[in-house]
Amino acid sequence: MEALAQTVCEPEGAAETALRVLVVDDSRLQRRILTGALRKWGFAVTEAECGEQALEQCAREPPDLVLSDWMMGGMSGVEFCRAFRDRAGPAYGYFILLTSRSEKGDVAAGLDAGADDFLTKPVNMAELRARVAAGARIVTMQRELAEKNRAIRETLEDLQSIHARIDQDLKQARKIQESLVPERSRRFGASRFNLLLEPCGHIGGDLVGLFSPGLNRVGFYSIDVSGHGITSALLAARLAGYLSATHFDQNVAMEARQYAFYGLKRPIEVARTLNARLVADKGVDEYFTMIYGTVDLYRGKVEMIQCGHPHPLVLRRDGQAEFLGRGGMPLGLLDDPVCDEISVELEPGDRLLLYSDGMTECRVRGGRMLGEKGLGDMVSRIFSTGQGGGLLDDLYGQLSAALPDGASFEDDVSAVLLEYGGV
Repeated sequence: MEALAQTVCEPEGAAETALRVLVVDDSRLQRRILTGALRKWGFAVTEAECGEQALEQCAREPPDLVLSDWMMGGMSGVEFCRAFRDRAGPAYGYFILLTSRSEKGDVAAGLDAGADDFLTKPVNMAELRARVAAGARIVTMQRELAEKNRAIRETLEDLQSIHARIDQDLKQARKIQESLVPERSRRFGASRFNLLLEPCGHIGGDLVGLFSPGLNRVGFYSIDVSGHGITSALLAARLAGYLSATHFDQNVAMEARQYAFYGLKRPIEVARTLNARLVADKGVDEYFTMIYGTVDLYRGKVEMIQCGHPHPLVLRRDGQAEFLGRGGMPLGLLDDPVCDEISVELEPGDRLLLYSDGMTECRVRGGRMLGEKGLGDMVSRIFSTGQGGGLLDDLYGQLSAALPDGASFEDDVSAVLLEYGGV
């Protein structure tokens, strides 16, 4: 009992103190008997001779337990109990009514007023000790629960603050990632390139881009880094630096020629260089798939390397659609990956589409994946009636509309579209 009386829920590091008990009785002798026993058992006890006085004491220092007589002059024990419950306070106080009443109606009235327990007068000390011990256990558990709830609340507030800062950082990171693809549409004479990059979250691991050293030669790529989120986005940003459209001297796909001119390296050389750089970095566990290609816009000749990326789609001007390539292996896994070299001739009016698996593997209504056939049919419908920079936006809109109600993309969506117009 002494151990229970000494246990009270205090902030971590605070000294333990005795539970506070308020004894309310208009009989001085009865108060003395109860107070003496409670102090002997280790409680800190205060007294009040009426309900009004007890309420004033509760306002100054709320008790942990209350022992109140039912029949008192002025405010009765039941009225005091009801007023005690109505007072504002964060901590719960355990209330025991002392009464000679035993009728069920009287017990119900006491419970309705907010009493937790009853003790029949004259008071038996063993029973008093047991009832107070039970109340002390409940109060102690309530204090512990309140302290845990406080800690949870403060932790939740800290997490919400951290989440808000992370969310703000990710929004800024998205702006930086969008700056890696400053041009979403670029015309080269009668031909045009259009780019699409839509992360499924704030940031993603897809990357698209193009660059040209001039003379109607263009390098273009579609990359998909494994995983999602920050790690993938960091590797995508690193790859964007290797394929810079503004700093040709840092672009691994370029080679210097005479008089400050640059030329495009063969796609297989670019894939080997990127793979070697990633494999050499032992701190990177991610890998990536890629289509990198070059196009001679004079002749319509396209040379590509496929490294585990989805098959390029050629849509001929007569409406025929063809998926190219045999797949190949992703880069960053092996010292000498096997990639598929692809060569294709484009005629004026033909289109070439590179895309990430976020398109073919997106789940449409019915739970099935769109797949290559579904993508081919969708592209054929859209491209047969339009041209220009809005085609990829239309394609993304059609994909979004095909998702189940309330669903969103589970993976990043990106694409490169070449509309070949000839010389």
